[in-house]
Amino acid sequence: MTVTAAAAVAGLALPASSPALGASPQAATGAAAVQEHLQELQKIAEANGGHRASGSPGYQASIDYVKAKLDAAGFATTLQEFDSMGGKTYNLLAETPGGDANNVVMVGAHLDSVSEGPGINDNGTGSAAILQAALDFAGSGAQPKNKLRFAFWGAEEEGLVGSSHYVRTLPEQDRGKIAMYLNFDMVGSPNAGYFTYDGDDSDNEGAGPGPEGSAQIEKALNDSFGGAGVATEGTDFDGRSDYGPFIEVGIPAGGTFTGAEGTKTQEQADKWGGQAGQAYDPCYHSSCDTVDNVNQEALDRNLQVISAAVKTFAEQTPTR
Repeated sequence: MTVTAAAAVAGLALPASSPALGASPQAATGAAAVQEHLQELQKIAEANGGHRASGSPGYQASIDYVKAKLDAAGFATTLQEFDSMGGKTYNLLAETPGGDANNVVMVGAHLDSVSEGPGINDNGTGSAAILQAALDFAGSGAQPKNKLRFAFWGAEEEGLVGSSHYVRTLPEQDRGKIAMYLNFDMVGSPNAGYFTYDGDDSDNEGAGPGPEGSAQIEKALNDSFGGAGVATEGTDFDGRSDYGPFIEVGIPAGGTFTGAEGTKTQEQADKWGGQAGQAYDPCYHSSCDTVDNVNQEALDRNLQVISAAVKTFAEQTPTR
């Protein structure tokens, strides 16, 4: 997650002979697979100067890893090149062969880390979770009514550069085909909170609601957590992650978040466990953001909610 607020393809054309979605029967699924992805991202960082910052060899290796997984499962993948910090880097987009191309559900997470560390919670967790949600959906054999497009953003940590480039350069007619955007940035914070983006502005903190339809997304995510016995709190659309460029152009958005450098209150500790008076992620933007900096329970709960959202919104989209 970036500290500052700062998007590609004119349409992701599918090859004429796109393979059907599927997954290897030997592949791990669910939470176990997410752990494998995080371990791989850690190894990539360790082999490339300790980080996966956009434009670096570690980021390129992260892109290669994720793309290979999605290609093997039958997604149509596209690399979108753009400039950041004086160099070339990429967004990775992957979409289902089937589904209504005039009604696209986007699910995104930034894949880059800061240069200070490997970025496993920020944002290996979000990237690994949406990757596995995509692979599990493919492995289920389900055929989506709506087209699903998964986005792995570059240069988020430099000010939402990748997602901003995508939205800015997308032709207006294709922008209008995006029914909604779901964002997952930091979903395994060690002193976790359970936040959903406040689509209806019910927390009354002044940031305002998301575009029309965002409240329905928030309700669906809250209901999913609630079904698992987890209470949630709203968090503002404050422009700190990749939903920002989408809500600026009126696209409904939502997502989940387990907290960054903010401090957990006593009331939150009573509700969720963890340590009051401590940061949700004490290793935020630092070298200790490794695989040991992940709350497994929070990550597993978020994966279940993300997977449920993918299945739900593959079939229906919010009213606008």
